[in-house]
Amino acid sequence: MSEDLGKYSSAVPAASRFVAQQLIMKPYVWSALSVHTHGMRHLDNVEAPFIVIGNHSSHLDATLIFGALPRRLSRNLSAGAAADYFFAHKTKAIGARLFFNAYPIDRGGMKAHRGMSGRLLDEDVPLLIFPEGTRSRTGAMAKFKAGPAGLSIKHQVPIVPVALVGAYAAMPYGAKLPVPGRPDVHVVFGNPQRARAGETISDFSERLYRYVVELHDTTARAYGMPTQADFHRAVALRAAAAREAKALPSGAARSEDEDTSGS
Repeated sequence: MSEDLGKYSSAVPAASRFVAQQLIMKPYVWSALSVHTHGMRHLDNVEAPFIVIGNHSSHLDATLIFGALPRRLSRNLSAGAAADYFFAHKTKAIGARLFFNAYPIDRGGMKAHRGMSGRLLDEDVPLLIFPEGTRSRTGAMAKFKAGPAGLSIKHQVPIVPVALVGAYAAMPYGAKLPVPGRPDVHVVFGNPQRARAGETISDFSERLYRYVVELHDTTARAYGMPTQADFHRAVALRAAAAREAKALPSGAARSEDEDTSGS
């Protein structure tokens, strides 16, 4: 039996989400961070259904996007969440639905919820999808999976690109809470995008990736924060250092450590 999609846009769940988001979720995150929004003018003509995408480097990301969007756009916004993680346990599922109107996305070969994203769009429910598929462990963006681009083309809906700048530093991978000191985080909305005439799903997805990187880096440079090039460079340097350490004989490594400690 297919899932009842009416609950993603009906009035009672929407009212519960409003209380949870506006009285609990947003006040907490906005008090822990210094949140700055940019590009709100790009949302003036956006109407449901649509797809919001963004870079994903922190557990704060969905909250930042929901909290920064105008209420008319976030009211029924439904966030795609990994079925095997968020919907495998009842408590997590309840929280994901309450705060993010979440719906299950299959990964790792699962097929139980195939087609649900498209059915929600056909019911005029807007979606939030992180095209990298998982959180970055380093702040560096991975290439986008083609799913959102394909949905946009098939269901003829626009994609609203978002760049989150500073979210990784505010709550790095493995952190349970935001770092102290109300770090600056920027939520940058870009121009809504549709596929160009003759543009393939793959090409559209790549163009969306480049656009989110551009939004991220333009803002990062303006505020003296790390760009995607900086994140990728740091990853490459760590990988090179790890390879070099692995290539050294164990005795040479110990000798080098002894020489360093005696200097």
